[in-house]
Amino acid sequence: MRRKAAILLVLIMMISLIGTGCGADKSLQEIKEKGKFIVGLDDSFPPMGFRDDEGNIVGFDIDMAKEVAKRMDIEVEFQPVDWDGVVMSLNNKDIDVIWNGLTISEERQKQIDFSKPYLENSQIIVVPKDSDINTKKDLEGKVVGLQLGSTSEKALNSDVETAESLKEVRTYENNTMALMDLANGGIDVVVVDEVVGKYYISKEPDLYRILDEDFGSEEYGVGIRKKDAAFKEELDKVLDEMKADGTADQISEKWFGDKIVK
Repeated sequence: MRRKAAILLVLIMMISLIGTGCGADKSLQEIKEKGKFIVGLDDSFPPMGFRDDEGNIVGFDIDMAKEVAKRMDIEVEFQPVDWDGVVMSLNNKDIDVIWNGLTISEERQKQIDFSKPYLENSQIIVVPKDSDINTKKDLEGKVVGLQLGSTSEKALNSDVETAESLKEVRTYENNTMALMDLANGGIDVVVVDEVVGKYYISKEPDLYRILDEDFGSEEYGVGIRKKDAAFKEELDKVLDEMKADGTADQISEKWFGDKIVK
């Protein structure tokens, strides 16, 4: 009887394993078989991902993704997409990840999954160097610009008192266009990710300045399809290794002049 019971137990375990295997997440295996993962990005989002003078896509996130691909022994491909529809592009499998200063938000978490946070960020307020705007209260009756599809709009609207005091909010295809319009006097203010705003200001220190107040802090993560748990697990593992051995800090110092990786 004991022998029969043992045999029955083994059979039950085998059936269980077979059933689990049939429904197993094969996302990492599929990426490995494809030999690459495709990164969706806004290619005008310095210093995270943008085109240099020769038209090559470069940036902090670009270097991070290349290092991850190298350690996974596969290639990485960068695919510029319409940022306003980037989540749809991911879920439609046009791309494999969103890696481009993507803020982890409750709204996005309903649609996609994220890697562990790797950078902290805030939504800053940028004005012309000679502007008389110094606080949020000074934004009353002003025209604010921000990138369409970014979390800047949500951050702004979360401050109801300030948002309702504005004359107008204008959206732009990318932050570059918004900041150019600010420099040309077309708008009064730009709300933008801190890492982006500071990068632009470092290039044009005589054009812009940042207010002491902001619209809150947030975290960046790599966007991944919800069902791609195995790929996410491997990605997190490699990112942890890069943080532990100092590689992530080296990439951070290259683009920001400081160690800002979370």
